[in-house]
Amino acid sequence: MLCCICKEREATVHYTKIAEGKMQKVDVCEDCYKTKGASDPAAFSLADLLLGLGASQELEQSAGGGELKCPRCGFTQADFKKTGRLGCAGCYQTFSEGLEVLLKSMHKGTRHTGKVPENLRHGRELSEHMKNLQRKLAKAITEENFELAAQLRDEINNAASRLKNPAAT
Repeated sequence: MLCCICKEREATVHYTKIAEGKMQKVDVCEDCYKTKGASDPAAFSLADLLLGLGASQELEQSAGGGELKCPRCGFTQADFKKTGRLGCAGCYQTFSEGLEVLLKSMHKGTRHTGKVPENLRHGRELSEHMKNLQRKLAKAITEENFELAAQLRDEINNAASRLKNPAAT
Protein backbone atom coordinates (compact mmCIF):
# COMPACT_ATOMS: atom_id res chain seq x y z
CA MET A 1 0.00 0.00 0.00
CA LEU A 2 1.46 3.40 -1.03
CA CYS A 3 1.74 6.45 1.20
CA CYS A 4 -1.31 8.75 0.96
CA ILE A 5 0.96 11.82 0.97
CA CYS A 6 3.95 11.20 -1.29
CA LYS A 7 2.43 8.28 -3.21
CA GLU A 8 5.96 6.93 -3.76
CA ARG A 9 6.98 4.82 -0.77
CA GLU A 10 5.35 1.93 1.04
CA ALA A 11 3.04 3.00 3.88
CA THR A 12 4.21 1.72 7.24
CA VAL A 13 2.21 3.93 9.61
CA HIS A 14 -1.54 3.54 9.61
CA TYR A 15 -3.93 5.99 11.30
CA THR A 16 -7.55 5.19 11.99
CA LYS A 17 -9.93 7.75 13.41
CA ILE A 18 -13.49 6.93 14.42
CA ALA A 19 -15.68 9.95 15.04
CA GLU A 20 -19.46 9.90 15.33
CA GLY A 21 -19.57 6.35 13.99
CA LYS A 22 -17.54 7.16 10.85
CA MET A 23 -14.13 5.63 10.28
CA GLN A 24 -11.34 7.42 8.43
CA LYS A 25 -8.07 5.69 7.52
CA VAL A 26 -4.78 7.29 6.49
CA ASP A 27 -1.67 5.34 5.52
CA VAL A 28 1.73 7.12 5.47
CA CYS A 29 5.35 6.14 4.96
CA GLU A 30 8.02 6.55 7.65
CA ASP A 31 9.54 9.66 6.01
CA CYS A 32 6.24 11.52 5.73
CA TYR A 33 5.40 10.44 9.27
CA LYS A 34 8.57 12.15 10.55
CA THR A 35 8.69 15.20 8.27
CA LYS A 36 5.05 16.20 8.72
CA GLY A 37 5.17 16.15 12.49
CA ALA A 38 2.85 13.20 12.81
CA SER A 39 5.11 11.69 15.46
CA ASP A 40 4.29 14.64 17.78
CA PRO A 41 0.65 14.21 18.83
CA ALA A 42 0.42 17.86 19.95
CA ALA A 43 1.34 19.16 16.48
CA PHE A 44 -0.47 16.49 14.50
CA SER A 45 -3.98 16.75 13.13
CA LEU A 46 -5.68 13.90 11.27
CA ALA A 47 -7.55 16.58 9.30
CA ASP A 48 -4.19 17.74 7.91
CA LEU A 49 -3.46 14.25 6.60
CA LEU A 50 -6.90 13.83 5.15
CA LEU A 51 -6.73 17.23 3.47
CA GLY A 52 -3.33 16.73 1.91
CA LEU A 53 -1.13 17.86 4.83
CA GLY A 54 -0.42 21.48 5.40
CA ALA A 55 -3.97 22.63 4.82
CA SER A 56 -3.92 24.72 7.94
CA GLN A 57 -0.49 26.17 7.13
CA GLU A 58 -1.69 27.21 3.67
CA LEU A 59 -4.72 28.89 5.20
CA GLU A 60 -2.57 30.67 7.78
CA GLN A 61 -0.12 31.88 5.14
CA SER A 62 -2.95 33.24 3.00
CA ALA A 63 -4.25 35.17 6.02
CA GLY A 64 -0.93 36.95 6.39
CA GLY A 65 -0.36 35.56 9.87
CA GLY A 66 -3.68 36.75 11.36
CA GLU A 67 -6.48 34.41 12.31
CA LEU A 68 -9.17 34.37 9.63
CA LYS A 69 -12.75 34.06 10.82
CA CYS A 70 -15.88 33.56 8.72
CA PRO A 71 -18.23 36.54 9.20
CA ARG A 72 -21.31 34.36 8.63
CA CYS A 73 -20.74 31.45 10.99
CA GLY A 74 -17.68 32.46 13.02
CA PHE A 75 -15.67 29.42 11.89
CA THR A 76 -11.90 29.91 12.29
CA GLN A 77 -8.80 28.32 10.80
CA ALA A 78 -8.37 26.38 14.03
CA ASP A 79 -11.89 24.95 13.64
CA PHE A 80 -11.10 23.94 10.07
CA LYS A 81 -7.83 22.33 11.13
CA LYS A 82 -9.58 20.42 13.92
CA THR A 83 -12.53 19.12 11.93
CA GLY A 84 -11.32 19.16 8.32
CA ARG A 85 -14.65 20.76 7.35
CA LEU A 86 -15.95 24.25 6.78
CA GLY A 87 -18.84 25.77 8.72
CA CYS A 88 -20.96 27.30 5.94
CA ALA A 89 -20.95 28.39 2.30
CA GLY A 90 -19.45 31.74 3.37
CA CYS A 91 -16.33 29.91 4.61
CA TYR A 92 -15.42 29.08 1.02
CA GLN A 93 -15.22 32.82 0.28
CA THR A 94 -13.40 33.69 3.51
CA PHE A 95 -10.77 30.96 3.19
CA SER A 96 -10.72 31.00 -0.64
CA GLU A 97 -6.99 31.68 -1.14
CA GLY A 98 -5.77 28.74 0.92
CA LEU A 99 -8.59 26.47 -0.20
CA GLU A 100 -7.86 27.02 -3.89
CA VAL A 101 -4.31 25.69 -3.49
CA LEU A 102 -5.56 22.84 -1.34
CA LEU A 103 -8.37 21.83 -3.72
CA LYS A 104 -6.09 21.97 -6.77
CA SER A 105 -3.72 19.54 -5.07
CA MET A 106 -6.58 17.15 -4.24
CA HIS A 107 -8.72 17.35 -7.39
CA LYS A 108 -8.48 18.05 -11.11
CA GLY A 109 -9.77 21.59 -10.66
CA THR A 110 -11.61 23.92 -8.34
CA ARG A 111 -14.96 23.83 -10.13
CA HIS A 112 -17.33 20.88 -9.69
CA THR A 113 -18.50 19.65 -13.07
CA GLY A 114 -20.21 16.46 -11.99
CA LYS A 115 -20.91 13.38 -14.03
CA VAL A 116 -23.79 12.59 -16.34
CA PRO A 117 -25.19 9.03 -16.42
CA GLU A 118 -24.54 7.30 -19.75
CA ASN A 119 -28.23 6.85 -20.64
CA LEU A 120 -29.03 10.49 -19.92
CA ARG A 121 -26.01 11.70 -21.91
CA HIS A 122 -26.98 9.48 -24.84
CA GLY A 123 -30.57 10.77 -24.72
CA ARG A 124 -29.41 14.39 -24.68
CA GLU A 125 -27.09 13.84 -27.64
CA LEU A 126 -29.85 12.14 -29.62
CA SER A 127 -32.31 14.91 -28.78
CA GLU A 128 -29.81 17.55 -29.90
CA HIS A 129 -29.19 15.60 -33.12
CA MET A 130 -32.95 15.54 -33.79
CA LYS A 131 -33.24 19.32 -33.29
CA ASN A 132 -30.39 19.81 -35.74
CA LEU A 133 -32.10 17.54 -38.29
CA GLN A 134 -35.39 19.43 -37.87
CA ARG A 135 -33.63 22.73 -38.60
CA LYS A 136 -32.12 21.22 -41.73
CA LEU A 137 -35.53 19.85 -42.73
CA ALA A 138 -37.17 23.27 -42.36
CA LYS A 139 -34.41 24.82 -44.48
CA ALA A 140 -34.74 22.10 -47.15
CA ILE A 141 -38.51 22.65 -47.34
CA THR A 142 -38.16 26.43 -47.72
CA GLU A 143 -35.59 25.86 -50.48
CA GLU A 144 -37.98 23.32 -52.03
CA ASN A 145 -35.32 20.60 -51.91
CA PHE A 146 -37.85 17.79 -51.39
CA GLU A 147 -35.41 14.90 -51.93
CA LEU A 148 -33.21 16.11 -49.08
CA ALA A 149 -36.34 16.84 -47.02
CA ALA A 150 -37.49 13.23 -47.46
CA GLN A 151 -34.08 11.92 -46.34
CA LEU A 152 -34.08 14.19 -43.32
CA ARG A 153 -37.65 13.16 -42.44
CA ASP A 154 -36.58 9.50 -42.47
CA GLU A 155 -33.54 10.29 -40.28
CA ILE A 156 -35.76 12.19 -37.82
CA ASN A 157 -38.20 9.26 -37.63
CA ASN A 158 -35.29 6.86 -37.05
CA ALA A 159 -33.82 9.09 -34.30
CA ALA A 160 -37.25 9.49 -32.68
CA SER A 161 -37.72 5.71 -32.53
CA ARG A 162 -34.24 5.33 -30.98
CA LEU A 163 -35.10 8.02 -28.43
CA LYS A 164 -38.35 6.25 -27.48
CA ASN A 165 -36.74 2.81 -27.35
CA PRO A 166 -33.05 3.14 -26.39
CA ALA A 167 -32.67 -0.64 -25.95
CA ALA A 168 -33.13 -1.13 -29.69
CA THR A 169 -29.92 0.79 -30.54
